[in-house]
Amino acid sequence: MAALNTTEASISLPLKRVLVLSYSQTGQLTEITRRILAPLEQDSRFAVHIEPLRPVKPYPFPWGFFSFLDAFPESAHMVPPPLQPLSLSGDEDFDLVILPYQVWFLAPSHPIVAFLKHPLARKLLNGKPVVTVIACRNMWMLAQEKMKTLLKDCGARLLDNIALVDPSPTMASLWTTPFWLLSGKKDFLKLLPPAGVDQASIKAARRFGLALRDALYNNEERGVAPLLTGLRAADSNPHLLVSEKAATRSFYLWGKLLRAVGEPGQWRRYPFLVLYVIFLITLISTVVPLSLLIQSLLRPFMRRRFATLKQRFDLPSGSGTERMHQYEC
Repeated sequence: MAALNTTEASISLPLKRVLVLSYSQTGQLTEITRRILAPLEQDSRFAVHIEPLRPVKPYPFPWGFFSFLDAFPESAHMVPPPLQPLSLSGDEDFDLVILPYQVWFLAPSHPIVAFLKHPLARKLLNGKPVVTVIACRNMWMLAQEKMKTLLKDCGARLLDNIALVDPSPTMASLWTTPFWLLSGKKDFLKLLPPAGVDQASIKAARRFGLALRDALYNNEERGVAPLLTGLRAADSNPHLLVSEKAATRSFYLWGKLLRAVGEPGQWRRYPFLVLYVIFLITLISTVVPLSLLIQSLLRPFMRRRFATLKQRFDLPSGSGTERMHQYEC
């Protein structure tokens, strides 16, 4: 567990205190978070506290086939298992909270949801500015909408959102991502691009840390304006929204059935999970390509609608690039 970084002995208190909630199953999100935090951790004006989130029953990586599937009913209904005790009491005062999270079945991952529903979360986050950081395949818009609700329930102020995604084509990543999670190998399918966020994007994430450092030094986190505009923090793809909504609905309805059948890990869930896999593969092989084709054909007639949706889901940080030159890494 990372302790609070301290300034020189001659300075009684650091200028700014930053809380980071940390959970990464594959390690990719940890790598991204470290790139963002580096400018803050290397500056004695800031104290960074990294709080690991540890489920009472750890999640494996690579996943087992059934343990992977068995996580989706509770993900869809945002009913996470408990966490191990946190090192924080809730009385700590932080100037900024950085909340990195993975997307599990189009919802924030179990450990993050468990924290945000923990009694300490409201004490720590109430009134505090929050920066969310997403690392995922390519569908994150509805997960972020759920995150907004969770943060609002804690009284937090969402200032910025960073979303880094797998650059592979949608149909390719539909196969490479599950194989990575089940095998532990990003290039398990040799004929397709490797799974995960590309290294160039991970390396360039340092720009967000540099911008946060400057904004905190100028007390900009006390305002309501985002701190990461002009840095292409969140470049949403509204063309995927139809697929996201359909998949979210599917996860919710099947999840409701599976939760009625039994508790996580119980064998009586497994026959229904097999049925769901058959349903899901059929959906991916038929409905998803057809949906993408129809959307492609309709795209010229829906440009204004897609532009409106993009503007909405890019918020609060946006996809503009006008400040990129200031923070070239």
